[in-house]
Parts: sequence; C-alpha cells; structure tokens
Amino acid sequence: MFPIRDHNPSGRTPFVTYALIAINVAVFLGTWNLEADPRALMSFYADYALVPALVSEGMGLGGFVTSMFLHGGLMHLLGNMLFLFIFGDNIEDEMGHVGFALFYLASGLAAGLGQFVADPSSTIPMVGASGAIAGVMGGYLLLYPKARVDILIILVIIFRVIPLPAWILLALWFGMQIFGGFSSPADQGGVAYWAHAGGFIAGVVLTVPVWLKRGGPAYWSVTHGHPPHPEARYSLTRTHIPRVPRQSRGHDGPWGRGRR
Repeated sequence: MFPIRDHNPSGRTPFVTYALIAINVAVFLGTWNLEADPRALMSFYADYALVPALVSEGMGLGGFVTSMFLHGGLMHLLGNMLFLFIFGDNIEDEMGHVGFALFYLASGLAAGLGQFVADPSSTIPMVGASGAIAGVMGGYLLLYPKARVDILIILVIIFRVIPLPAWILLALWFGMQIFGGFSSPADQGGVAYWAHAGGFIAGVVLTVPVWLKRGGPAYWSVTHGHPPHPEARYSLTRTHIPRVPRQSRGHDGPWGRGRR
C-alpha cells in the first residue's frame, strides 16, 4: 500500500521540488558504480553519510546535510522521490521557493538529529532524503488534513486505487515510525525510524507559522481541512478515441484474408 498521487493541485511550478528530485537522482547515478565495491562504498559513506559515532567525536558534521542526498538503493530512491513529488509541490506553493528550500533542509537536519540522539554511539551510516521528506509530510498534514490521496493497494494479483484523507495516511505512517523506533534496536541497521519521526515533528512545528498566518483553527473551519481550491479529478474511464472493429475472419480485406 503506497500513495500514487493527491487531488491537491498547486498554484505555481514547484521548481525547488523538481530540483531536489533531480539532484537526488543525479547523485545516485553518480555513485552507482560504488555498489560493486563494498569497501569503496563504506569509505564514501564514512565521508558523506551521517555516522552518529563520528559526530559524537566532533567529526563528520557535514553528514547532516550530505546524507540527505544519498540513497542505499534504487527502490529507496524511487520511494522517497515519489513521496516528495506528491507532497512537495503544495508545501512549496504555500511557503514559496526559498522558504520551502530552507524548510526542507531544516527538516532534514532535525531528522538527522533525531537519529543521532536515539543512538549517538552508532557506527551505522545513515543515508536518505526520507527524514526531510517526512518534514514535508508533517507540514502537509497540518495544512491539508482532509486532502484526498490515492492509495494503490496490491493484493497478490488484485490492484485497486482507493482515495483516503491525508490525515489517515500520514497519521498511520507516523504511527508506524514511532512503533518501529521503539520495537527495533537503534544499534541495528535498517530503517531510520527516529529520523523519520524527528523530521515529521519538525515539519509540523515549522509549518505552524504558515498555518497561523492562514488563520489557524479558523482556516480549518473555513476549508474543513480540505485544500482551499478545487481538487483535481482523475478519470479512470475508457478513452473516447473511437475503436475500429475487427473484420470477420471470413472477409477478404485489402491486407489479405482474415489478418488479425
């Protein structure tokens, strides 16, 4: 189950969102060859990933920023970029290009700090944009709690798209991060749950001034939690392009008898 799109169109071209996606993809492609050499990959992570143990010794502080643009695999990258593409344009629309860029970086820094506090002695490198994107999701939850988000559910061979209010999806996602953070040892590799939780909380907090500027609770009363503009509508109906019927098997057409 994962989101594929929302029904919340933005009013401006999200140049920063597109730029962030492009940078993440470019960095991933530029470091793709390191996957074949584990020693070179770990050396690269030691320099550019966030390693809490190094930070505890006063080193590797740049990893708080550089780790936001590194990913541990293709699916890791694609999943993060999908979430950024869905939710980033609306937050950028509200905050402006420069404001959104600063918001994104601040959320990412808070995410890294959350993971560091969880286990400052960890030697496991942390990489990924998911902490910063979690901040985007937190801001989205505050501003558009009832915006419709289409969820793709895959059950073996059954595929179905179901629209859900954003607050259900995002609250469920946040709850999973908290549960994962408490149930998974911080000194083991895997998902950086506390980075996600820290980024999400930071995103909510950093969006409060924008929410208050819009009227705070009064803003929700006017919009009822929905975006303050008409929602996008997606049609799953068949195309209107006319279909040319096949000729019968026994008819000799211009291209030969019964060709299909």
